[in-house]
Amino acid sequence: MITRKDFEAISNWVAPESSVLDLGCGDGALINYLQESRHIVGYGIENDDAGILACVANGVNVIQSNLESGLKEVGDGAFDYVILSQTLQAMKRTEAVIDEMLRVGTEAIVSFPNFGYWQHRWQLLLGRMPVSDALPFEWHNTPNVHMCTVADFDEFCARKKLRVLNRLVMNGEREQTLLPNLMGTLALYRLAK
Repeated sequence: MITRKDFEAISNWVAPESSVLDLGCGDGALINYLQESRHIVGYGIENDDAGILACVANGVNVIQSNLESGLKEVGDGAFDYVILSQTLQAMKRTEAVIDEMLRVGTEAIVSFPNFGYWQHRWQLLLGRMPVSDALPFEWHNTPNVHMCTVADFDEFCARKKLRVLNRLVMNGEREQTLLPNLMGTLALYRLAK
């Protein structure tokens, strides 16, 4: 199974044998990874038909649902962790989604491409919308509706009075500690109320 470097970071934050809900789980690769590495009990929520079929083929418990409608079918505190991995930027109601994550889970793990990365800024200065490994779509076919930077998300968490239990900013395969908002391509946060 091909895994992403951010899967390792998420796995380090998830306690063994815990319950995990992965929102926008795609083909279920993260749930599979956590089942193998942390022996979690995992469920995914996905809206795309191809993603649902891939989850079923991969043996992942999946529910077909639109995240924008909320998580009404999930009870308060039903999961130890609720994960939104590289899907935040595609949500129209980001604040409501994060509120729901922390209603149904004890902790939330969120990752997103950092729009503040220096190469993205450079492309904007040149008059073009950024395209990169982290933001692979062009302006006319992007699913991304809300782009944010590490600094934006830090401010969001402070305003919402969310506890940031861990924050990791990566550039490719490595942690980016120097100037993370400028040099990081991907941000990961572990949150609690």
